[in-house]
Amino acid sequence: MMEQNKIPQATAKRLPLYYRFINNLNHQGKKRVSSKELSDAVKVDSATIRRDFSYFGALGKKGYGYNVEYLLEFFRKTLDQDETTDVALIGVGNLGTAFLHYNFMKNNNIAIKMAFDSDPKKVGTTISDVPVYHIEELDDKLGDIQVAILTIPASEAQSMADHLIEQGVEGILNFTPARITVPPNIRVHHIDLAVELQALVYFLKHYPLTTDEEEEEE
Repeated sequence: MMEQNKIPQATAKRLPLYYRFINNLNHQGKKRVSSKELSDAVKVDSATIRRDFSYFGALGKKGYGYNVEYLLEFFRKTLDQDETTDVALIGVGNLGTAFLHYNFMKNNNIAIKMAFDSDPKKVGTTISDVPVYHIEELDDKLGDIQVAILTIPASEAQSMADHLIEQGVEGILNFTPARITVPPNIRVHHIDLAVELQALVYFLKHYPLTTDEEEEEE
């Protein structure tokens, strides 16, 4: 099997999509699935799926397709589905509250365990079983959590990121427009919803899709 750090990042981003669909198939009692069925479900062309899977060796047989149980076990191990990752949410505004209600219910190896805010109306409450603490309690409550979601004003993003890193956080999902700077050993994924929406509209206007078009890898 190819080492994880040698798998293209575009492939790595698609693995959770494959896992979710395969997991659903398993619940339905399906025993095997073709690359075309996978393609139709996850909206990734068959050639890309076969190329993605090729990085992990022989996962299927020509003319047979893929064994659902085998794929499920494989992706569970590859994505560390047997290990639970605890996450802290920073900022319980509208977006943060939505995250707490959702709390990655479709990915039961990831769970928001605590949230932080400065609003006295929210501090001390519990939203979908997640306690909301005052931001000043972060140092005492964070413990060994290594992943945090930022849903705070952009002006506070850099200072909060610096503080989280001081407390041992190694991964940050940043939903603010700010492009925060972190040390090279810290991973940050920036998700600016306004920018993503603008990009979507631009691509709709200028890059119309065709049914046979292969997904471009970034």
